[in-house]
This record gives sequence, structure tokens and C-alpha cells, in this order.
Amino acid sequence: MTVVETPPPLPVRDRAALHERVPGALSPMLIRLAEERATGVLVREHGTLHLAEGRVVHAESPLAPGLDVLLTARGTLDPAVWPWTDDIPAAAQRLLAADLLPRGALELCRLGALYDAGYFALAPSSTPGRFRYGTTAAAGPWRAVPVADLERETLRRRELLHRIWPDPSADGAPLIRADPVAPPPVTPRQRAVLDRVDGVRTAPRIARELGRPAFHTLVDVRRLAAAGLLAPRSTAPAPPPLPPVTDPDIALLKRLRDALEAL
Repeated sequence: MTVVETPPPLPVRDRAALHERVPGALSPMLIRLAEERATGVLVREHGTLHLAEGRVVHAESPLAPGLDVLLTARGTLDPAVWPWTDDIPAAAQRLLAADLLPRGALELCRLGALYDAGYFALAPSSTPGRFRYGTTAAAGPWRAVPVADLERETLRRRELLHRIWPDPSADGAPLIRADPVAPPPVTPRQRAVLDRVDGVRTAPRIARELGRPAFHTLVDVRRLAAAGLLAPRSTAPAPPPLPPVTDPDIALLKRLRDALEAL
């Protein structure tokens, strides 16, 4: 009989003590996993982090384009030669083995996709994260990212967006065009984003269509919002319709009018 050992639950530690030891920690659970050199998958509300011996080897988020989109959307790689699979790290290794892209370019793009998805995975969450011990995406020949580096970069990105425009409401909402009296000039990158604003598309969707990192698109969206060129579409419910005007109402209005004219 084979005995399957279930890893013990993560120990409960004092949150205040953790933040004193690791100032600015975005995910206390992730910090603990890094300290324990854990291997497995951390599932959070907006993304997933794959850890190998306490380091991040892969990140995914529905809000960030994956490596496949970044490489194929703008012609860097022919979609026909992409090894279509859900295992993105394995696909990257196949590309490297087939000599379809220089290793340095592929690694740079892979790290960009990891930090992009990691930014969303570490976003404030309304639900607790879950960690599954066990196998994870293979690091292969790629560099694993220390948790501290990912958290530091995520904080830097948050601060940059806040400096550009402190209101985050445009980050995930459907976007609408604004019509300022004297619109400022925009860069070609910003124009490509603005041309796709239609009241339905969100910043992550625009990033996917353009084949750009989602965070870079957020930078453009915040700058366009600061310039008054776009805004999040209001999701407030429409006001209820006014009740129909009845004959007694009309008669009452006429009596009031006659009374006012007689004054």
C-alpha cells in the first residue's frame, strides 16, 4: 500500500511581526512560503504564482496576456510555429530547443510576462489565497525570481501608477472616450489604446488585442485619464422612469397656474 503524505498546514504567525521583519510585504503567505522554500502553486483572486523551492518560476493572470500572446500578436513569432499548450514554460523550452528565438530575447520576454502577471496576482484581494504543495511549472533553463524581487517590482509599479493618476477606477472598468475642448497631443502608443476605447473594452482586453503587457497599457490608460481623454464607464443603475402624468395631475397643475396668475 502506498502512503501519501499530506504536507502540514502553514503555521499561523503573527502578522504584525511579519510586517516588521519584511516591511511592505504584499502577501504574508507568499513570504512564509519563500522562507520555507516551498514548491507548489499559490492561487489568488487575480492570478496564480508557481513556486519552486520558494522562488517564483511562472505567473499567470486572466488580466495579463501570456507569453504566447506577447510573442505572436505583433509578429515576433509566427503563430503557426508556437507550440500551443497550456504549459507556457514547457512551450518556451521548445522554442529555445528549436532555435526559433534567441535565448536572451526569449528570456527577457518571459520575465516581462512573469512580472506582468505577478503584478495582478499580488493585487489586493477580497478572498484568501490557497497554496497547493507539489509539482509546479518547471524552471528549466530559466531564471527563477526571488519573492522579494517580485514584491518590490509590484510595489514600484503601484507607486508609478499612483503618481501618474491616483484614481484606479479605469484599470478594470469598461472605458469611454472623453471630449475635452482642447485635447492634448498623444503618442502613437496612446493613440492605439485610445482608438480601441468604445465603452465595452477594458484596459486588460485592449492589452491583449494589442499584444502588449497589461501593465504598460495601464500606464497609457492612466496618462490618458489624467489628460481627460478617457474615463471609466459609470456602472451606476439608471434612474427609474418618471410616473406617467394623469388627467387629475393636469387639472391640478391648471388650478395652480390660475391661482398664481391671480396673485
